[in-house]
Amino acid sequence: MEQRLVTDSVTSEKYLRIASISIATYDYILTLPAEWRFYRSQSSIFHISLVCALFILMRYVSIMAMVVSNYGYFSTTYTQQTCQRYYIVAPIFKAIQTMISQVILGVRTFNIVRRDRRIGIILSLLYLLSTSAEWFADLFHGTPNVVDGNCTSANAGKVLSTWFYYLAVILYDVVIVTVSTVHLLRYNPISSRVEQLIRVLIYDGIGYFIVLSASNILNLVFYHTTNIQTQTAAASVGYAVTWIMTQRILIRVRENTRPDAQRLENVIVARPTLGAQKRVMSGLRSHFESKSHSKGSKSSKSAGDAEFRPTSPHNSNDVELDVRVRVERSVVVDYKDESEHSSSWVK
Repeated sequence: MEQRLVTDSVTSEKYLRIASISIATYDYILTLPAEWRFYRSQSSIFHISLVCALFILMRYVSIMAMVVSNYGYFSTTYTQQTCQRYYIVAPIFKAIQTMISQVILGVRTFNIVRRDRRIGIILSLLYLLSTSAEWFADLFHGTPNVVDGNCTSANAGKVLSTWFYYLAVILYDVVIVTVSTVHLLRYNPISSRVEQLIRVLIYDGIGYFIVLSASNILNLVFYHTTNIQTQTAAASVGYAVTWIMTQRILIRVRENTRPDAQRLENVIVARPTLGAQKRVMSGLRSHFESKSHSKGSKSSKSAGDAEFRPTSPHNSNDVELDVRVRVERSVVVDYKDESEHSSSWVK
């Protein structure tokens, strides 16, 4: 009976790993055009934006994590000695992948909360605490597990600790998604275009949390068991879900805020109240900022109407995690050459 249960668990793990590889490969092919647009929007290969760099890291660190993990599992040539040097590689890539994902969510939330310094400090401390706990839980009491020539990492100590890794990830996601969603719900956009953008940010954040939490809870349950044959059953699923959901956040926001989607229009976002004119709505920072310079005219800005302003396509990729709404009023002064009789009007 026990042997049958072990066989069933091994078969289930194989199915889960093959399914996760298939889904990840399909999503990779599906998002190749989006990846090309990220590259094309860079001004230079030596001047890559933070958003593009995070996108690349998320994408290819995730691939490495899946390759390393599944190679060790499906291989049939490992011995206890060779596995001793290899089993730790997959957990390291898992921790790095999670760190990149949490950086993306943290920066996204920091900009949504209008770059509030106090909240930024809290988010930084939360990130350091979370990643420290994750690395400790991921590597503590990890042992090589060799079965039929394959090599995986198992948690076989007296105290099971790997499950705490996923608990730390879940708690971090709860805080980040709660903070970002609460602040997004406070915005009162007038433009339907900006309302759509805010809705996308809310849905993406909640969707990310629901899907990834389901994967993390599944891994938490598996790693909470003493059966080392089933502990890593959903590990590959976690790699794929983290990869797909995190990069989708970057792609969706970029697609909804690129300059050509805005038709190069200035869009009124919100009208400040009388007592709120001194408060700049800098929560959703956008790359839609442009300085209009024309011959014979000057432009100055003061607090007033909030609006998005588009930039050049080369800077369009800065929007994904760096979206800000600025409250301002433009005052344009036309003037003639000093050699003529000066006359001006203010609009």
